[in-house]
Amino acid sequence: MKRAILAAVVLGFTFTGTAQAQRPGPPPCGPQSQLPADFSKNVAPTARCFEIRMYTANADEGGDINTLHQRFREEEVSIFEKHGAEVIAVWQRLDDPNTLVWMLAYRDLEHRQDVWQKFGADPAWDALLAKYPVPISAEVYYMSPTDYSNLK
Repeated sequence: MKRAILAAVVLGFTFTGTAQAQRPGPPPCGPQSQLPADFSKNVAPTARCFEIRMYTANADEGGDINTLHQRFREEEVSIFEKHGAEVIAVWQRLDDPNTLVWMLAYRDLEHRQDVWQKFGADPAWDALLAKYPVPISAEVYYMSPTDYSNLK
């Protein structure tokens, strides 16, 4: 069985909060990746940008993983899709039951930035966040697929 392998591109970071606060942007990814030359040869020239996000519900602050799942189930995924992101999958971590993991795909870095700008300005997001205010910690990773990956 072939496995899709994604090459990690430089950056992961963590933040805490209920809203999608302003954070540093991701490094370039996709075909215009500015990886060092000895790494960029591994990235497919047609590569999209992938983003893995791990949200852990902060139980100490009243965060509840079931409420977070309901927020995603009800509308969060569809708001992202409405603004052009491809939501590849959403997972429940088995080794950390308070953590939801999801993966998004974008055409390139500019597309990612456009999606997040539109998502953040969408009144539906404000309403959803008010309905399900789950305090979270997040880890975020940006990746470009390798030239031999099945998933590009």
